[in-house]
Amino acid sequence: MKLSRALTISGIWIALALLFNAGIYFVHGPDKALQFLTGYVIELSLSVDNIFVFLLIFSYFQIPPERQSKILFWGVLGAQLMRLVFIMAGIALLNKFHWIIYIFGGFLVFTGIKLFLEKDKKVDPEKNPILKVIRQVFPRLSQFWIVLIVIETTDVIFAVDSIPAVLAVTKDPFIVYTSNVFAILGLRAMYFALAGLMPLFHHLHYALGIILTFVGFKMLSERFLEIPLPLTLGFIAAVLAVSIWTSILSSRRKTP
Repeated sequence: MKLSRALTISGIWIALALLFNAGIYFVHGPDKALQFLTGYVIELSLSVDNIFVFLLIFSYFQIPPERQSKILFWGVLGAQLMRLVFIMAGIALLNKFHWIIYIFGGFLVFTGIKLFLEKDKKVDPEKNPILKVIRQVFPRLSQFWIVLIVIETTDVIFAVDSIPAVLAVTKDPFIVYTSNVFAILGLRAMYFALAGLMPLFHHLHYALGIILTFVGFKMLSERFLEIPLPLTLGFIAAVLAVSIWTSILSSRRKTP
């Protein structure tokens, strides 16, 4: 996918998400609209980090650009189905056992701190246990399916982080799923739009670490401290803006 087309399609998906958000505002009110927007921003920022991992996976398997688009198409389709299952299961658990929210919150704080301290992101698909089993059972499986399996299992790991993060904002399954869907639908085009611009997001893992830690703290303290949703959205937007700004400054200093 050419850069101009990728940027255009990415812009269309973002515009559709904002249009959908406007529809929620008029039908369900400002509270639900703010929940969707906050969840969408969280998912979209985490998706940019996913793009970096996908880039490493494609580089590892030496997948040419013309085949990457097809793999991402099926990967996005599978991600939507898997996330629906994760969301339904997470909401069902929270409704039946409310104390699980503290487990989710603690996990997000742990993940956020780990992500913040992470220096170099490395991907070694050969350590993927599912891939090892698949290769033993189907030794002649084509490289296309192998890479698709790695992409799908990697997205499961991402979902374990991202879905609890949105559940800290809202437990409405409609809002949680649609914010996930709109962030994922534009992922394929966004990959080709941002693959060559990853230096602009060099400090993104610091921002995501702070965001996940903040959201985890919000979950853990919900009984004692209610953090307003506008403050949550403003904090997330500010952290992302600062990370992009510092990344641009850093890349300019390194460029002769």
